[in-house]
Amino acid sequence: MKIVFEKLGIWMMVASLGFIVSSLCVILFVHYWAHTEAGKVPPKTAVLLHAVHHNLVTPDMKVPNFLSNSGVPRFTNELIDIPVSDGSTVEGKMYRPIADGPHPIILYYHGGAFMEGYGSIHTHDNIVRALASRTNSIVIAVGYRVAPQHPFPAAIEDSYDALVWAHHYAEELGGDPTKIAVVGDSAGGNIATVVSLMARDRNGPPITAQALLYPLTTFQDIEFDSRMTYDSGYYLLSRSVMLRARDTYTPDESMWIHAYTSPLEAEDLYGLPPALVITAEFDPLRDEGEAYAKRLSEHGVPVETIRYNGVMHGFISFYEVMYRGNHGLAQTSMFLRSAFEEDPSYQPYHLYVYDGTTTRSTKIRDQAEAYAIGSFLLGKQALSIFE
Repeated sequence: MKIVFEKLGIWMMVASLGFIVSSLCVILFVHYWAHTEAGKVPPKTAVLLHAVHHNLVTPDMKVPNFLSNSGVPRFTNELIDIPVSDGSTVEGKMYRPIADGPHPIILYYHGGAFMEGYGSIHTHDNIVRALASRTNSIVIAVGYRVAPQHPFPAAIEDSYDALVWAHHYAEELGGDPTKIAVVGDSAGGNIATVVSLMARDRNGPPITAQALLYPLTTFQDIEFDSRMTYDSGYYLLSRSVMLRARDTYTPDESMWIHAYTSPLEAEDLYGLPPALVITAEFDPLRDEGEAYAKRLSEHGVPVETIRYNGVMHGFISFYEVMYRGNHGLAQTSMFLRSAFEEDPSYQPYHLYVYDGTTTRSTKIRDQAEAYAIGSFLLGKQALSIFE
């Protein structure tokens, strides 16, 4: 019996040593990944960037159970056809609260460089679903047509037509036609604010608020620091993709300065709905998003501007596993809920910089999750060698 216990003790020591060594390896790899070409990034950002660049995440990948929250569904969803002005239709996806309305209506315009294959209502479904839940609103994701088959102005005309359609049928949908907001990320952020301009210029449906997540605001060749520092593509958006998007979406160079492609260049931004502009530290679009927020403020538009340090372009799409992404989504939801209740008041322009977690326990959890994901990624890479 003594021999058995001695062998068991040896195996336990070996197992413990193996665990310690593997844990140290994970920590070292995560810290190695955190040192990027433009500086050090937080551990969670590092592992997600590593996963994306090594094709270790896919659009249909499920979030690990220990990182997700479960709950009882409070809304329905369905694919719909939205009629547009040329007589055709575009695809949409609508989430509606099960409870009786009327409910506010949010039109969501997805990112994707205005080009086919870069984004759709399906790639951004997690954000749309979360907005519906967190704002208790009807949220309609608009599948506007994209280049190269449908260059400018197809995307913005489809998106504006969706606004008109939602406003016209608001009561039939269970919505409130006096409480409509537009939200978009990246190229979709451009579209959301352009739709706001179009609604003003055309005396269209009233828009209560606009939320712009790391928006593209100009096609002009302006040497913003963020464009030059984070343009390689490592931070999920490259300068080459931006240029290809511009050439594909607006092949006519004269359109690059138009207010409906480059709202930053618009002479008149008066009378636009209150705005939330969210930017990311490691994002080539950071500076132009903040420049647009400042111009909105200079034209009397109430604006909240938040820069999230330590994250890359598109970070809110990772809200299920990234604390800052979840915080950004929470800020967006809170802004919309407040705007639906009362008109935001005007305050002088101020850029609020959010540096990350504020409590020790949250920081520890964020790091622990980064190492857990890092361990999963390393294991997946190791298994791929034998496949």
